[in-house]
Order: sequence, then C-alpha cells, then structure tokens
Amino acid sequence: MALQPGLARTDTFVVGERMLTDLRGSLVVPVLSTPAMIAMMERNAALLAQEHLASGEATVGFAVCVKHVAGAREGASCSVSAELREVIEGRKLRFDVEVREGQRTIGLGTHERRVIDVERHAASAGKE
Repeated sequence: MALQPGLARTDTFVVGERMLTDLRGSLVVPVLSTPAMIAMMERNAALLAQEHLASGEATVGFAVCVKHVAGAREGASCSVSAELREVIEGRKLRFDVEVREGQRTIGLGTHERRVIDVERHAASAGKE
C-alpha cells in the first residue's frame, strides 16, 4: 500500500529513567522530558512511513510542532500515535502525533518528514 492520508500507527512505551527530566531539581517528581516525548513521536511516524515505502527509500524528519500539556512519571505506560494527514508531491509527509497515558493527553501536534532516495542521498553525502 502506498503512502496515503489516513494511514495510522500506534505503539506503546514505558517511561524509563533515561527519558526523565526534573528541570534541574525544580520539579517534585521527575517526568517525561519534552525531547524524549518528541523522539517517541518521530520514531512512530518514521516507522509508519517505512512500512509503506519502496525499497531504497527512507524518511528524514524536518519539522516538529508539538505541545507538551501534561506530565508522565517514571514507569507510566504511554501510547504514541501517528496519523498521516497529508502527502505533498509524493515526498512531503505531514503527521498528526499524540502521546497519551490512558485517557490523559501528554502531548500532541504535528510532525513532518520527507521521503528520500537512500542511495542518491548517500552518494551526495560522500562528496562533501
């Protein structure tokens, strides 16, 4: 199946120690950091895209616009979802992304990725 709006993927993760922040001691309890939340969103969108790409293609992220609206403590079981909202010129992918802990929204927003030709990209990178 080709990349088309409406494709969706959900995964789960447990908030681990390496994903936490306490804002240099200013929080009473460490919580899921914004960079870790974004990383889970990007990873899930990338995996969704990869499932539908041709051989020799990959995606790279180039834009993230999210809000981190609630905390998730260490050990929290969270879900991360991505839905492909728009495909522009067959290369630019715009996803709606969200992280939830049960019924609570932890973060939500959009993430954009671009489809690249892996071999051509590797060849041009070697010339730099």
